[in-house]
Amino acid sequence: MPIPMLPADLRAAEAETLSALQAALSAESSGRLTVEWRFEGLRLLPPVLRLLERLSEQGLNPWLLFSDAGGAALARRDAPALAERILDFRQLQQRQQEQASEGLLLAVTPSAADYEAFEELCKGHRGAVVMVNGRLEDAAVGIGSVARERRRGFVATWSSAYALIPLDGGALRHALPGGWELYRLDADGYRQVASFEQKPDGETIGDALSGDAAGGVGSTLRAVDALIEGLRS
Repeated sequence: MPIPMLPADLRAAEAETLSALQAALSAESSGRLTVEWRFEGLRLLPPVLRLLERLSEQGLNPWLLFSDAGGAALARRDAPALAERILDFRQLQQRQQEQASEGLLLAVTPSAADYEAFEELCKGHRGAVVMVNGRLEDAAVGIGSVARERRRGFVATWSSAYALIPLDGGALRHALPGGWELYRLDADGYRQVASFEQKPDGETIGDALSGDAAGGVGSTLRAVDALIEGLRS
């Protein structure tokens, strides 16, 4: 059995993401899936456009969706060959007024401010929706009735296809059809210390990472810098 490893760079993470999406879509062609590339300093547009291109090559009829017209315009400028597959919320709403949209929808960074509009767009879409680095929950809403209603409603309809999340002293990875893997950063690199069927909460992660780790602070920081630099490029 191969030893679980973190991707060496951004391109490797993209390849893992594509494989995870293929696994998810083969099981359910109309689900709601999340992709999380949470490493700091990432320029999100280039890998998103590459993902759009790979999915187009596979005949999945993907659309790339931005909440604002500026984000969509920038994407069209950087990928003119894919420009007709790039929409903003308003444009998709106009299309859906005539008939439900179809194909694979890649929604880039929808936020809590987009919650109602994005929910309606998803309801009007017949194919699968993949949310890339979305944040539908607003910390300002807190733990009140609105937050609870959202968690039980639209937020609860999403499931993870791929996630790569650097942590303080480790990293969390998920790639379908596998489970969640937690890695601790030791002096000689990242080592898997736990696996989970569901995404672990902060307390569970802290407990799993709290074991003795060899090496000094300097080597640990160098390893962190190397991972982040690889994922940015």
